[in-house]
Amino acid sequence: MTHHHIALIPGDGIGTEVLPPAQRVVDAAGARHGFTCSYTAYDWSCERYAREGAMMPADGLDQLRDKDAILLGAVGYPGVPDHVSLWGLLIPIRRGFRQYVNVRPIRVFEGVESPLRAAVPGEVDFVVVRENVEGEYSEIGGRLNRGFAEEMAVQEAVFTRAGVTRVLDYAFGLAARRDRRLTSATKSNGIVHTLPFWDELVAERGAEHPAVVWDQEHIDALAAKFVLDPARFDVVVASNLFGDILSDLAAAVAGSIGIAPAANLNPERDFPSMFEPVHGSAPDIAGRGIANPLGAIWSAALMLDHLGHRAAADDITAAIAAVLAKTDVRTPDLGGDSTTAEFTEKLLELL
Repeated sequence: MTHHHIALIPGDGIGTEVLPPAQRVVDAAGARHGFTCSYTAYDWSCERYAREGAMMPADGLDQLRDKDAILLGAVGYPGVPDHVSLWGLLIPIRRGFRQYVNVRPIRVFEGVESPLRAAVPGEVDFVVVRENVEGEYSEIGGRLNRGFAEEMAVQEAVFTRAGVTRVLDYAFGLAARRDRRLTSATKSNGIVHTLPFWDELVAERGAEHPAVVWDQEHIDALAAKFVLDPARFDVVVASNLFGDILSDLAAAVAGSIGIAPAANLNPERDFPSMFEPVHGSAPDIAGRGIANPLGAIWSAALMLDHLGHRAAADDITAAIAAVLAKTDVRTPDLGGDSTTAEFTEKLLELL
């Protein structure tokens, strides 16, 4: 029987509430499909930062290195600046483990009303592929003349041929396995160096994937088309910043950011990949037992798919679809009054 060792980082806020349901669903799928998982939990969080001055210990990556995957709840809490929590935990893991592909599936489920009339269940089903370790979120830059009238801040965007090419190849490969359509997000009419370079590499890689029909859209027009015609998209590939923004917009189009999953992938599997819901720590509802666990559960399904258990992952996404389409069990963010526990029990029943 296949066994996997999973690192759990519940993190902050509702992260501690949504990981246990995801863990239960993984174990139930494993019992059905013939694999087991063991878990090691880490208390790396803003609470740890307040207590010890660091989100995780200095040897944190070494502690994770031998795990098969990482399942993360959420990071961020009032009192700790967002850039401290993010750069103290998520970004070091993503970059230290070369998780250069961020995958965010977007789907309008039956039973979840989109704010858009054009977003119809069964028609809106696409994936945003985001470059995850360079681009606009580089560490190169700094501040000068702090506190003076001529104070300035410089942030350098970094686009390398290797970094862009590898994420494009992943996106084109994914499109080839789906509906063979790819859209590249750009802004090469206004950003004069990095985005024309991005466009050139898209054209190069597109020529190597002739089965995929591709086009490109400027980010401002693309954001509008996500709202006006979301069903037209299959795979959307974007730089770090553009992918970050587009995937949250797309989750809102699908009806709730509370159900959106994400995978931070090292496709070569030299290091563990990390899976996390998009929704954040939601401190306003933390501790009330009403957090929506679907984002974490769907992220766990992505994890199982990555670990080679496609049928188990498909069962979980089918159970997600069933609980939304066939029952009225809903957490408050979806218009219901069910608790996290009640929602989880219904999903496990359908699974």
